[in-house]
Amino acid sequence: MLHADIESLDYPAIQALQRTRLAELAKRLDGQPDWTAHFAAAGMKPSDLAAKDGLERAPFLDKSALHERYPFPFLTAAMPSVRRFMATSGTTGLPVLFGMTENDYGRLLPYQMARILSAAGVQRGQRAYQGYGYGLWIGGPALDVGFAALDCPSFPIGPGRGELVVKWLRDHSYDVASMSPLWLMSLIAIAKQAGIDPRKDWSIKLAILGGQSVSTEFRNLLEAEMPDGFVSHNIYGTTEAGGPVLAISTPFTHAADELQLVNEDTIITEILDPATLKPVAPGEIGEIVITTLAREASPVVRWRTRDLVRLSAHPFDCKSGRRGMRKIGRIIGRTDDMIKVKGVIVFPSQIEDIVAATPGTVKEAWQIYVDKQKTTIGSMCVAIEANARTNRSQEELVAEVRREIRARLGFNAVVECFAEGSLPRYEAKATRVLHRAEAAEAATPA
Repeated sequence: MLHADIESLDYPAIQALQRTRLAELAKRLDGQPDWTAHFAAAGMKPSDLAAKDGLERAPFLDKSALHERYPFPFLTAAMPSVRRFMATSGTTGLPVLFGMTENDYGRLLPYQMARILSAAGVQRGQRAYQGYGYGLWIGGPALDVGFAALDCPSFPIGPGRGELVVKWLRDHSYDVASMSPLWLMSLIAIAKQAGIDPRKDWSIKLAILGGQSVSTEFRNLLEAEMPDGFVSHNIYGTTEAGGPVLAISTPFTHAADELQLVNEDTIITEILDPATLKPVAPGEIGEIVITTLAREASPVVRWRTRDLVRLSAHPFDCKSGRRGMRKIGRIIGRTDDMIKVKGVIVFPSQIEDIVAATPGTVKEAWQIYVDKQKTTIGSMCVAIEANARTNRSQEELVAEVRREIRARLGFNAVVECFAEGSLPRYEAKATRVLHRAEAAEAATPA
């Protein structure tokens, strides 16, 4: 363990450390106008966070509160001390800006990212291809910082330029890579078209995959295309948390398709029932809610991520020795991506499981189309692509996907099959649920 003094603590010791740092956060927020108004609406003061039940009683934070305080919501550091800004994607409105001081970016982030990468098995000095995006998105910069903290020579190419990347993956002998899982699948396809065999010509043995969660089936397909011994680890975080710093799968959790919350000394993670907002029990599904304890410029308190996970049935039994850092399943979906079809709750990840397991489909290319009012709908259309090299007809693929949806989810869905290359491709986070009006330019079935 990289930080054995913290990572080996049991849960009560982690909680004690969190309470101390929560009291320190309360002092920093006290007197800040945005935070004072936010807590006042709940009949509290920021200083009340220091009470034993302070966090439990604290108001939740969501995008509406951030948008109300545009353009720099809840900024708690003087502007001249902000080293850089990062932003959310803006898929549900204007992007929200979060500041980072020198301490946030130059000390806290390397501390968190080095632990994340080390927990996944990244070794000091390994050669790394960095394929996450840059600009206002924190993904690429965070991985740069993490690799630098472990003295890993980094090649920050970012997403895109696939024809070049597949050659460099061969010629530069990278040990580790970071990117979205969809981009890795695309690179595998590009390599094969260029006469490069990833299993034989690439030396990469470890990938840090994030930006979206993928099914176990999709992960297994990826790993089967890569060199012997290759393992992909799922990394998880949010812009509001300060980057991909919340959780990662490790050699000890990979087989169970679980991640571990390894930065609980600097981030409190609550897993709450989205209806009751009470903690879930082991084995139950809840929404991730976070409180950043050490951020100076743009902390969050009880931020509702809308991401749904299953708390591990055995959250504290990790053989890594991390006794106080809970395990969670991969991200199941988002509360705002959840679709109810004829009374059945459906998450995009369930559709991905089916598409990925169907021989002859293009694994990274699929969409769900719904009507404008998508919360409760009577029908759902799943669009897939037929692999150009498959000997299965489009009719066969449609029939199998329809049959599996019916068998697993209990309703009949419309399934359309497209020629390979027709549906959108995503280098980072995929938008899997689209309204028909938003997808008007989509290709027609072949």
